[in-house]
Amino acid sequence: MTTDPPMSPMAPMAPTPPVPPTRVVLLGMMGSGKSSVGRALSALTGWPFVDNDELVQAATGRTARELLAERGEAAMREAEAAALRRGLAADPPAIVATAAGTVLDPENRRRIDEGGFVVWLTAAPEVLARRAAGAAHRPWLDEDPEAWFAATAAERNPLYAAISDLVIDTGAIRPDEAARRIVEALSAGG
Repeated sequence: MTTDPPMSPMAPMAPTPPVPPTRVVLLGMMGSGKSSVGRALSALTGWPFVDNDELVQAATGRTARELLAERGEAAMREAEAAALRRGLAADPPAIVATAAGTVLDPENRRRIDEGGFVVWLTAAPEVLARRAAGAAHRPWLDEDPEAWFAATAAERNPLYAAISDLVIDTGAIRPDEAARRIVEALSAGG
C-alpha cells in the first residue's frame, strides 16, 4: 500500500532561480493540490496567491458548497466563473487557483489560456478521492468518489491538456516540489 505524500508541511526550500514576473494559473481536479501548491509557490516567489474558492466566498458570502445547496449548480458555476475573471484580473506577478469545473465552459478556457502560464496539476482518481474525503464536500462524491473522479477526469482531462503549458502529477510529490518545478519551467522560459 502506498501513501500520498503530505500536502503540508513544506520542506525547506533552496534559493530560487530568477523568474520573470508572470501570472501563473493553476488548474486541475479538486484534490489535485491547487491551493497547497499555490501557497507553496507564493512562499517560494513572494507573489500573491488568489484562490478561486476564497474569491467565491468573498463575493457571495457563501462557499461553493453552500451555493450549490441553496441555488443549484448553475449559480455555483457562475460564481466560480466570476471569481475566475476577478482572479485573472490580478496584475502579474500573481498565482491564481481556478475552480475545477471552470474548464467546462469554452469562454473560461479561453480566459485561462490567455491568462498566463497555465499549470495543470493532476493525480490518479484514487489519490484525488482520498484527498477530497472530508474536504470541500460535493454531493456527487457521496456514492463512489473514485468512480466519480475517473469519469470526470475522462471528460475534463482533454480540456485541461489543451490549455496547459506545464503538467505536474502531484500524486507522488509535495507541494513545495511542485512549486519548484513551476519556478524551474518559468526560469527556462516557460
